[in-house]
Amino acid sequence: MKGNTAFDDSYDWFYATKRNQFWPILEEVYGIELRNKLSRQELFVKLGIAMADIIYQCERKEGTNLDNNLVNIVDNEVITKILDSNQIDKIFFSSRFVEKRFKKVFKDIVNRHPIIELIPLPSPSPRYTKMSKEQKIRRYKELLPKL
Repeated sequence: MKGNTAFDDSYDWFYATKRNQFWPILEEVYGIELRNKLSRQELFVKLGIAMADIIYQCERKEGTNLDNNLVNIVDNEVITKILDSNQIDKIFFSSRFVEKRFKKVFKDIVNRHPIIELIPLPSPSPRYTKMSKEQKIRRYKELLPKL
C-alpha cells in the first residue's frame, strides 16, 4: 500500500487509504477518534472483535481497487483454524462481495458452525453510492456491538 499515493501513515491497519470510509464510520458509530493503529486496536479489544482478511494474497488485473478486479486469489485458510478453535458468535463482512466469497470458499466451516451469525455491513468504499455515508453510519450502529 505504501506505493499507493493515497496511503497515509495514520491509516496503517486495515483500509489504509483516506478515501475508504471504514474508520470515519466507526468514529461516528462509537463517538471516538480512531487516528492510529493503537486506538483502533483498543476499540476492537473493548468490543471483543477480531479483524481478518479472508483473502491472504491476490493481484489486481487492472489498476483499480474494485473487488471484481481480483485475480490469482489465495484464500486465508487460517480462518478455518480460528473458527474451529474459538467461540465465535458473529462474523461481520465489509461488503456483500466478501460475504458471498466467504460463504463459497468456507462453505464447510459455515456448515460446521451454523450458530455463527453472518452479518454483511454496507461497503465502506466511497464507490458504494447506494447509501450515503450517513446511512452507512446508521446501519453500522444498528448492527455492530455497543461499547
